[in-house]
Amino acid sequence: MKIGVSSYSYSRLVRSGAMKQIDIIAKTKEIGFDVIEFSVLSVPEGVSKLDYARQLRAEADRVGLPIANYTIGANFLTEGGWEKEVERLMKEELEVARIFGVKGMRHDATPGFPASHTGPRSFDAALPTLAKCCRMVTEHAATLGIRTMVENHGFFCQDSERVEKLITAVNHPNFGHLVDMGNFLCADEAPELAIGRSMPHAFHVHAKDFHVKSGMLPNPGEGWFRSRAGNFLRGSIIGHGDVPILQCLRVMKSANYDGVLSIEFEGMEDVLEGIRIGHANLRRFVDMADKGL
Repeated sequence: MKIGVSSYSYSRLVRSGAMKQIDIIAKTKEIGFDVIEFSVLSVPEGVSKLDYARQLRAEADRVGLPIANYTIGANFLTEGGWEKEVERLMKEELEVARIFGVKGMRHDATPGFPASHTGPRSFDAALPTLAKCCRMVTEHAATLGIRTMVENHGFFCQDSERVEKLITAVNHPNFGHLVDMGNFLCADEAPELAIGRSMPHAFHVHAKDFHVKSGMLPNPGEGWFRSRAGNFLRGSIIGHGDVPILQCLRVMKSANYDGVLSIEFEGMEDVLEGIRIGHANLRRFVDMADKGL
């Protein structure tokens, strides 16, 4: 199993100007990761997105760090119409993925119905549109040798059962699941149970940890957000929170998963320290799972 990190983990440093996004590639190699995953490109002013992707790819090649996956947002229930969103993914984002040389691209399906929607608002009501759009994108991606996937992400399409419904409805071997072991908690689902359901569809996995407090307790304040059922969550260093990382890894091993496992760090701690400690812990946990400990 290759251990990677998502560029999203460095986003606080990039937004503040403390690091340029292109410089995180060498830092990721220095920490000891096997691969990097790119999410949300911070395109410099005056540079096209495709040219910036070429710059990132050249830097990754220079330092000897493969780009394992490309992760982007999408919304097929947008008020602007699903046609434009499908076209954007097929013409622009898949071209970025092709430049990166990745074998996989994650795109969202939707964060939910727009506020102006007046019809049924259930997931099952949205499913036919989501499945149609995902299938159109993945059919085109297959011609490029790129697999597409959705993540359990964004509250509306976050439960393992809903993601499985979408994958089943798309019904294409090129379409699967980016499984985020921590994100299931946003939908108040036990990560170890959800991982078990999700592994048959897994193309890529995120290691993420959260601190969790019951919604029956007082709001702990800044840095915390609420799950769908009102519990309190805060990102943490891998191994410091309440996600049963080792148990999830054991489930993955039982399912013979041998793809990439990328850290997504969302903690309040110093970013580089959080990523470094998380990397060391994740390596240790994977070794324990491999040894049956």
